[in-house]
Amino acid sequence: MKQFRLGVHYLLSGFKLILKPGIRVYVLIPLLINSLLFTTAIIYGANSLNELIDTLLVQWQWLEWLTWLLWPIFVVIALAIVFFCFSIIANLIGAPFNGFLSAAVERSLTGREIISENEQALIEVVILALKSEFQKILYFIIRATPLLILFLLPIVNVAAPFIWFLFTAWMLTIEYGDYPMGNHDIDFKQQREKFRLNRQLAFGFGSGVMLLTMIPVINFLAMPVAVAGATRMFVESPELSS
Repeated sequence: MKQFRLGVHYLLSGFKLILKPGIRVYVLIPLLINSLLFTTAIIYGANSLNELIDTLLVQWQWLEWLTWLLWPIFVVIALAIVFFCFSIIANLIGAPFNGFLSAAVERSLTGREIISENEQALIEVVILALKSEFQKILYFIIRATPLLILFLLPIVNVAAPFIWFLFTAWMLTIEYGDYPMGNHDIDFKQQREKFRLNRQLAFGFGSGVMLLTMIPVINFLAMPVAVAGATRMFVESPELSS
């Protein structure tokens, strides 16, 4: 359990790390982009709903009482979309920035620049980051589908939530551990092998990330905090960085 607690500790240390000078900019840019995106979507949805209500009232005035019901439903749906979809979309938008965020955190922790064997132009970095993100999504989908079937099987479905929790924690560790490891040219297969050899550390970190994503408002910071925490975990764990 010591390694499990250490994984949680590394994650929580990310809150302090993202506030450091030279690191904040990599947190604010994707956060502002995501906030603008969701604000625009919600405003568009609200205007569309308002137009729909006006159209309905022109034709059926007796439906006016429904406006008191439609708006609360819209608010609940909008909050649900932000809560459940923010992490997925934030990761896609933030992927090109997360590698730079991880590099900035590592410089702050070690005082050294990252030396990579594969120097790439900015556009190549962005393309590789997005490619890596889709690779992780595909990895998740292939394994999540059979796990979801467990919820439908009698008796086995009792253990399904626990199995799903462990799988999600594992995936979140892979998701955010990819950024510091990728900066050091450690490929996806090698990353998974390193985490398999340090399962308690991986599940501790991933479990903490999952809990953060479930807390409203805090979940907006879950991504940069997790990237920063994963970077510190990588830097201070010889088993991962060697």
